This record gives sequence, structure tokens and C-alpha cells, in this order.
Amino acid sequence: MDDGELLRAWRAGDREAGEQLIERHYDRVMRFFRDKVSEPADLVQETFLACREHIDRFREEASFRTFLFSIASNVLGKFYRAKAGPRGKVDLGTVSVEDLGESPSRVLAEREERRLLLLALRRLSVEQQTLLELHYWERMTDSELSVVLGLSLGTVKTRKRAARVRLKRIIEELASSPGLAERTLTELGEQAAGQRDEDDD
Repeated sequence: MDDGELLRAWRAGDREAGEQLIERHYDRVMRFFRDKVSEPADLVQETFLACREHIDRFREEASFRTFLFSIASNVLGKFYRAKAGPRGKVDLGTVSVEDLGESPSRVLAEREERRLLLLALRRLSVEQQTLLELHYWERMTDSELSVVLGLSLGTVKTRKRAARVRLKRIIEELASSPGLAERTLTELGEQAAGQRDEDDD
């Protein structure tokens, strides 16, 4: 059964269909959080609980995956606002995971290019990191990113371009050699696909 069929069965009261849907997307949601927080499991659980609570609001105008990552993005924002204290003021468009003092749970890979990429992503703003990770790791289109992040299509395109430029600059600053920076940038898409496939094994 595809996501839509499982979703309709879940809404009709089939709990097993709901569990299958959650199991199908669990690794993706874990990957989304583990590059941004030190304790991702709680946020993954919160995302799926919110999904269960709001499943009747989903009208299937977008994919279930888009709906799910919209919830995950909101859960992440709520987490960072709570961490900021009573004011709860955090601009995810400017502040990075590094700024927020979070240590992502992912164990850095041995491969030098991948380690450099993950370190560089951590220095982007949370919004930029999210945009690029969902684009490369989840292969989301600009239209899907627009729904997930609640931004216009034009804004998504502009911010994604800016995120790529900033990522390139950070990689070049962090790299121990121009060759390493060039390899990391050239293989960005391949690394993302490789990491995605490795995570899904």
C-alpha cells in the first residue's frame, strides 16, 4: 500500500496502517532531527504524536511526507523557542545549530568530505540547513519545501540559492586544502544520496 492508502486506512480506524506509515517514515524524521539536536528521539516521538493528533486535518493536497516534515519543522521551532527561555525569541533564519549550543547526535563519518559537509551544515542558519537537507537528503521539490516551511515558492528558491552560496563559503573556510573543499562541493549531491542510502539500510 502507498502512503495515501495507508493514510486513508488509518483515518478509518486501522491502527496497524498507522503504525506501518510511521515505521515507513521513522528513519527520515530521525535523520531530520539528529543533525540539529543532541537528543533527537524525543522530538521524533513528539512529531509522530502530533501527526496522530492532526491526521484528520490533512487534506491530501500535498504528500503525506510533506505534511509530516511540516510538523517536524514546527516541532523543531518549538524546541528551540523553549530552549531560549521565557522570551522564546529565536530567528531560525539567522541562528545556527552551532549558535544554539546543540551537538548533533550523528557520529561524524570517517570520510573527510562527509565530515566537512556535516560541520559546514551545522554552521548554516537552522532554516538554511533544513532547506538544503530536505532538498538533498529527501529530494524535496521547491513546491514541497514551500509547504513544509510555510514560505512562498519564490522565497524558497531565493533562500535555497543563498544557502548554497553560504555553504560553499563555509566549506572553503573549514577545508584543510582547496582540493578537499572542491571535492566536497563537487560530491555534495552524491554524499547526500550516499548518506541517505546508508541511513536507510
